[in-house]
Amino acid sequence: MSDRLNRDGLQVDPVLATFIEEAALPGTGVDAGAFWAGLSGILHELGPENQALLDKREALQGQIDAWHLANRDAPHDHESYKAFLEEIGYLLPEEDAFQVETANVDPEIASVPGPQLVVPITNARYALNAANARWGSLYDGLYGTDAMGVPAPKGGYNKGHGARVVARARVFLDESFPVEGLSHADARRYHVRDGALLVDDLPLMQPEKFAGFSGNPKAPDAILLVNHGLHVELVFDRAHPIGSHDQAGLADVRLESAISAIMDCEDSVACVDAEDKVQAYGNWLGLMRGDLTEEVEKGGKSFNRALNSDLTFSAADGSDLTLKGRALMLVRNVGHLMTNPAILDRNGNEAFEGLMDAMITTLIAMHDLQRESGNSVHGSVYVVKPKMHGPEEVAFAVKTFDRVEDILGLPRNTVKIGIMDEERRTSVNLKQCIRAAKSRVAFINTGFLDRTGDEIHTSMEAGPFSRKDFIKRKGWIGAYENRNVDIGLECGLQGRAQIGKGMWAMPDLMSAMIEQKIEHPKSGANCAWVPSPTAATLHALHYHKVDVFAVQDKLKAGGRRAHVDGILEIPLATYRKWSKDQILREVENNAQGILGYVVRWIDHGVGCSKVPDINDVGLMEDRATCRISSQALANWLHHEVVSEAEVMAAMQKMAAVVDRQNADDATYRPMAPGFEGIAFQAACDLVFRGRIQPSGYTEPVLHARRLELKAAQTA
Repeated sequence: MSDRLNRDGLQVDPVLATFIEEAALPGTGVDAGAFWAGLSGILHELGPENQALLDKREALQGQIDAWHLANRDAPHDHESYKAFLEEIGYLLPEEDAFQVETANVDPEIASVPGPQLVVPITNARYALNAANARWGSLYDGLYGTDAMGVPAPKGGYNKGHGARVVARARVFLDESFPVEGLSHADARRYHVRDGALLVDDLPLMQPEKFAGFSGNPKAPDAILLVNHGLHVELVFDRAHPIGSHDQAGLADVRLESAISAIMDCEDSVACVDAEDKVQAYGNWLGLMRGDLTEEVEKGGKSFNRALNSDLTFSAADGSDLTLKGRALMLVRNVGHLMTNPAILDRNGNEAFEGLMDAMITTLIAMHDLQRESGNSVHGSVYVVKPKMHGPEEVAFAVKTFDRVEDILGLPRNTVKIGIMDEERRTSVNLKQCIRAAKSRVAFINTGFLDRTGDEIHTSMEAGPFSRKDFIKRKGWIGAYENRNVDIGLECGLQGRAQIGKGMWAMPDLMSAMIEQKIEHPKSGANCAWVPSPTAATLHALHYHKVDVFAVQDKLKAGGRRAHVDGILEIPLATYRKWSKDQILREVENNAQGILGYVVRWIDHGVGCSKVPDINDVGLMEDRATCRISSQALANWLHHEVVSEAEVMAAMQKMAAVVDRQNADDATYRPMAPGFEGIAFQAACDLVFRGRIQPSGYTEPVLHARRLELKAAQTA
C-alpha cells in the first residue's frame, strides 16, 4: 500500500501508527523512536525464529502422519508409538523436580480462588461488563435465570419467585456464615458491637468471617463477610422494595464474583487488519488508563458505562478497608501462527501478530503500572499466551517478553505469562513447558475444545474419530484434566498462579451449571471460565462450598492421578456400528455449528457470540468450537465415513436452518438458496480443506475470507 508509513524499516498502516504515537505512547515515558526501533528489532530478529518453530510443527506432524499410515492396519502398539514420539523429539523427558519462582503476583491470581470471565476486547460494553463483574447480585442471579430449577418469570415482578430467591439466599448464608443457634432466615437485626457482628445479639459460629461494615454500626448500611477469601456484602435498605418487606431490611446479597477477567485479543475476536487491531488495542488502553466508557441503551434509556470504583468499609478493628471494585484484568495475545497486514517488514512480509501483541499490549499496560488504584497492585502485567506447542515455543514467548521489557524499560519478569494447555505437544510436555517460564508463569488451564481439535488433527491418519459426545467420554480427557492440575501443583503453582478449567458454554442454563460446574473447584482448579457476569456470581457459590486450597493440599499429598500414557490414548471409533442416520445427524450437527458461527465472523466481524445449536439451545461459540467441528468433519471425510456430496448436502441444509435462526436480524445476509456468499464458502473451506490447515486451526481461512469481504465492501 502506497500510504504506509516507514517506521525504522517497518511499513506501518497509518491507522496503527497514529494510534501508537498519539494515544498509546504519551504518558508511558517511552520515546516513539525507541519504540519503533525496538519493535523493528523484534520483528526482524525474532520473526525468523518464530517461523522456524512453525516449520518444526509441520515437520513433526509429517512424521506422525507417516507413522500412522505405516501402522494403520496393525494392532495399535502403545509402547512403539510412545517410543516413536520420543525418538522424533515430540515427547520429551521431564527432568528434575523444580518450583516456579514467579514473584509480585496479585492476590486474585495467587490466593483468591474464583470465577474467571473471558470477553472479546473489541467489544467495549462486554469488556466493561466483565471488569465490573467483580461484584454481582445473588438476588438478580437467582431471580433472572433458571438457577433454582424453574424458568425466570416474564413480565413484572413475581412475588412468589422473589420469595424463593430470598429464601435460597438465606440458605447460602446459613451454609457459609452460620450463626450460633439461629438461621439467617429468622434474623431480624444485624449490628456490630465491640468489633464483632451480632445477628439478633448472637455471634457467628466463625467470628473471623466478619470483615467489616459501612454506616452506623448499630444499624449498618452494609455488612461485609468473607469465606475462602471471597467477600459477601449484605446490603440493608428498608426503603428498597425488597428490603421494605424483609424483616431484617436485607435488600440484596452481593457476591464477589469474577475475581479475574481475560480481555481477549485472540479466539473471541475477528481482528484481520490495522483497523481491527486498533479497536482491540484502544479498548485495552482505556481499561489500563481507567477511562474506557461506552454509551449503552437499556430499558429505553441511554447512559455511559464506565469502570466501577473501589468499595470502602470500616474493618472489624475500626480501620479503613478498601476492596477492589473491578476484576483483575489479563490480556490474551494471539498465538505464534498468525500474521497481520497492519505491519509489513522490510521485505514486505506481514508481521507476526503475536510479536506485535507482545510489544503493544505491554506498552499499553504501562499506563496501569503508573497509576494508583489500578489493575495490578504489585506492578505486574498478565499476558495469556495461547496455542503454544511444547516448551520450545514457551521459551520463545519468554524470550520475546525479555526483549519487550528491555525496550520499554521495565524490570525483568514484569510480564507474567499464562500458558494455555490446549495443544497436544504442550499437554504431554506440560512440566517442561512450565519450567521454560518458571519465573513468569502465573496461569495454566485446560481447554477441551481446542485440545480436542488438535488431538484430531495430530492423529488424523490414525483412523476415524468417535463422535464428539463420545470423545468426551474417552479416558484421555480425564487424564488430561487431572494431569494438568497435578503437574501444576508439583511445580509449585499453589499460591503463585492460577490453575484453571474451561468454559461453561450454555449461558441460559444456569441450573445445569450450578449442578455440574462445582466439579471444577473440586478438581483443584482455583479458577474456571464462565460466559457472563451472572454466571460468575452463581459460579462463585461453588467456591464458598469448596475450599480449593484444601483440595489442592490433598492432591499434592496423593501424587499424580494420571501419566502421559493416558494422554496418548487416541479417541478413535474403535467400535463402530453407526447407522446412516446417526452419521448424518452428527454431520449436520457439526455443519450447523460451523455455519452459525462462521456467518457472523465473516459478515459481521463477530468473533464470539451466543449461537443457537441445531436444537436452538444458545451456546457461546468462539474459534475453538469451530476448530473441533471442522476437524471432526475433515477426519470423517478423509476416512470415507461420509462422502463429500453428503457433507455438502448437509452444509446446504444447515445453511437454511441458520438462516431461519437469524431471520429476525435485519443485518443478516442469508446463505441459502444461492450458497455463493463468502461466509458459506469460508465454512466449506474449513471442512473440505480442514485436513491441510496448520494444526487444524481456523484462523487462516477465516482471516482470508474476512479480508476478502472487507475488500469487496470497500470496492
